[in-house]
Amino acid sequence: MEELEVEKHAKYILAIEKRKDDFESLVMEHLRMNGVYWGLSALDLLQKLGSIDQDEVVSWVMKCQHDCGGFAGNIGHDPHILYTLSAVQILALLDKLDDLDTEKLSNYIAGLQNEDGSFSGDMGGEIDTRFSYIAICCLSLLHRLDKINVEKAVDYIVCCKNMDGGFGCTPGGESHAGQIFCCVGALALTGSLHHIDKDLLGWWLCERQDKGGGLNGRPEKLPDVCYSWWVLCSLIMIDRVHWIDKNKLATFILKCQDTENGGISDRPDDAVDIFHTYFGLAGLSLLEYPGLKPIDPAYALPVDIVNRIFFGR
Repeated sequence: MEELEVEKHAKYILAIEKRKDDFESLVMEHLRMNGVYWGLSALDLLQKLGSIDQDEVVSWVMKCQHDCGGFAGNIGHDPHILYTLSAVQILALLDKLDDLDTEKLSNYIAGLQNEDGSFSGDMGGEIDTRFSYIAICCLSLLHRLDKINVEKAVDYIVCCKNMDGGFGCTPGGESHAGQIFCCVGALALTGSLHHIDKDLLGWWLCERQDKGGGLNGRPEKLPDVCYSWWVLCSLIMIDRVHWIDKNKLATFILKCQDTENGGISDRPDDAVDIFHTYFGLAGLSLLEYPGLKPIDPAYALPVDIVNRIFFGR
């Protein structure tokens, strides 16, 4: 098994912010909030978070907040629940949740819940189980789950369960590992995992591992490093992670490293990016790779951050 290139990955992540005009920076301009979350989380897993100017990051994050309480992907863009979770997670990483107007933010999220319990991503009205997870995760981190109808939120997610044990983005939608993570995560955070057929879902998830050790998102698709997160988290939360070959998965992730310049790609020999770098490192953390901080599979934050938020330690 190859070794993890810790220093090179940290250098790669730190260099991204300095490259304002390259292709990767330009195509991510509208979702920079997500990119900052991926980068900072990756640095924290590598135990390198002290390398960044935290005050500068917090100042930028707060400039992305709108009067409605929600956050945009970048300054001058529209607010969306996707970027709002990343903003909350960034501030959690930096121990700056106290900088938030919790009432305003929680009211924004609660205002996106629909009558059937589902959540819209923004005022445009698109509905997706991703948004259900995001709302529940955000409000849980803020200790404000009382702001929404949790029972209805859970009922809607359960309506998105399929005969194969998986979950889709809306009722009747195809089972997909990313959506499954969102639904399982939301059910875990609300104490509702009893709605899941753990053996049936565990079978579907473990079938995502191919002969090379990597995981895909649904049948007949190529493996992708990011599913090391989506699939592993779900398997851990339903206590079925022992159904896959963890060593082969770790080997697959490590083969996706750029051992010269740092970063991790979706598959071996492809171009690296910050998205797959974070999810590759997060996957290795879930696999208890030596030297990486442990990460919480439901909150997508390092365990020590979650402990600080909920237990004050």
